[in-house]
Amino acid sequence: VHYVFDTTIAADFSILESQREFVQRYQRRNQEEHALPMFASACPGWIRYAERVLTNLVTPHICTAKSPQQIMGSLVKGYFARQQNLSPEKIFHVVVAPCYDKKLEALREDFYTALYNSQEVDCVLTSGEIVQIMEQKNVSMKDVAEVAVDSLFGEIKEGDVVRHDGKRSDGYLEHIFKHAAKELFGMDVKEITYKALKNKDFQEVTLEKDGETVLRFAAAYGFRNIQNMVLKLKKGKFLYHFVEVLACPGGCLNGKGQTQTEDGKPDKALLSQMEDVYAAIPVRLPEANVYVQKMYQDWLEGMDSRKVQETLHTKYSAVNQTASNLDIKW
Repeated sequence: VHYVFDTTIAADFSILESQREFVQRYQRRNQEEHALPMFASACPGWIRYAERVLTNLVTPHICTAKSPQQIMGSLVKGYFARQQNLSPEKIFHVVVAPCYDKKLEALREDFYTALYNSQEVDCVLTSGEIVQIMEQKNVSMKDVAEVAVDSLFGEIKEGDVVRHDGKRSDGYLEHIFKHAAKELFGMDVKEITYKALKNKDFQEVTLEKDGETVLRFAAAYGFRNIQNMVLKLKKGKFLYHFVEVLACPGGCLNGKGQTQTEDGKPDKALLSQMEDVYAAIPVRLPEANVYVQKMYQDWLEGMDSRKVQETLHTKYSAVNQTASNLDIKW
């Protein structure tokens, strides 16, 4: 491995594009039938289920911003390849993720560039698989030296690893909520209060102005909550403007690629430990990343450019259900 990058910068782009899209959808809500609700697009398990099972009921509502994994693919095969004066197919790009569905996401046809015969992401390994590889090679974490991750921007090394707001994922709900409160209603929200509904994996957040609820967001994690959410949508009783949907109960930290015990069950003690480690990482707002702002101008030709749409967005649509060994077993 020649370079190791932190994908937080890709999540910065994904969150910023999701924020902007939500505000635009909200402003068009009376003109466009499918403008709201908007569903998050970062979880490939949810996306696959939506495209194959829920089809046109849901797909027009999915945010078009690419997931952090696929934006990282664009950064590595697009921006970084150009910096290194390399053709994209000369780079083999591996992503380490907590999730097996990320492997299927990397294979999507819209993430393949025919001109270079190259996928944006060539290989996905789960964090659990990395541990297995280390065990096979008899390498212990105690035996290896800790080094700083590389930067996409030349020879400098990245400083501390940072995270986004949110408890168990990249925090789309929190960032979009605060951004929408400011842009649409001129309100600065410092702290978000989650209200747990039927269970801790279905929570809502609301914004009130002059005694009226003007924004209603939800976080729905796990298949049971996704089903309940879809049922409400079918019945026309859907109150939410935005939902952060994640297929795994407990969110991405509880991804099946990392927290399983040997008998295949979630490791609650490990999940709790990871939540504590994750919470201790400093938060940086996507807007505060100077490299992101610079790349919008220098690489993407401005925030409203056609290149932004081509590089940072994709389309989600109903897929004809065919017998395939790649399909999810929910």
